[in-house]
Amino acid sequence: MVLKNSRIEITDRVVGKLKNNEMNLYVEQEPIGKIKFSNDGPKYELKQGYEYEENKIYTYADISTSPDMKYVDCDDENGWC
Repeated sequence: MVLKNSRIEITDRVVGKLKNNEMNLYVEQEPIGKIKFSNDGPKYELKQGYEYEENKIYTYADISTSPDMKYVDCDDENGWC
C-alpha cells in the first residue's frame, strides 16, 4: 500500500451559515473558512489545506493506492509473472 497526496473536490459536502455579511463554511461541522461579501464581490478565506477554484472547493488528503495486482506475485527466477 502506498499513500499519495491527492486533491479532492468536497464542494457538495460544504455547508454555509450566514452571519454578519459573511458566510462561515463547514465540512462535517468543522469550520474550514468563510466567504466575505462586499461591493467588489465575494472573497474566500479558507484554512490551510483547502482551496477555492472555479466555483469548487478542494482539500488535500493522503489516499492509499495499491500496486497493480497483476505484478504483485512475480517469480523473477522462473521468468513468469
